[in-house]
Amino acid sequence: MAFSRKFGPKKPLEPARALLRLEELCARSEHCEGELREKLRKWLVSEEDADTILSSLRRRRYVDDERFARAYVRDKFRFDHWGRRKIELTLRRKRVDADVIADALEEIDADDYMAMLRKLLAYKARSLPDAEAYENRVKLMRFAIGRGFEPQLVVKALDLMK
Repeated sequence: MAFSRKFGPKKPLEPARALLRLEELCARSEHCEGELREKLRKWLVSEEDADTILSSLRRRRYVDDERFARAYVRDKFRFDHWGRRKIELTLRRKRVDADVIADALEEIDADDYMAMLRKLLAYKARSLPDAEAYENRVKLMRFAIGRGFEPQLVVKALDLMK
């Protein structure tokens, strides 16, 4: 049994109450099954009850991993300026199916993707004294790769900046 720091042993959440909480959560924003399963685990809901709850949510379209993945990819690319690799890794961590991830990533337009990469590199290059210097070029590469962009595309974008 799990323990709460202030109140001693935690009591498992009743399945009906857990379902209601997840319905409210999913009505507010998109979530994937992996996130919801983790919440159920923290609430000490049994595996059997968790499966029943998740199938109910799936059936009533509160949760849909494909819809979640598309929204996640769109948001992380547009607003956080992440590359495909970083988006893919975070979706894998959330236990989204690899085929679903691949389909969602295909929705990123190649021209928009390259334009975003070039814009990020140009922005970062402004903070460096000489973007053409080898050390600064390496910094730009690390920056873009850390954002999840593919190394070969980063090199191509850097070559276009010259």
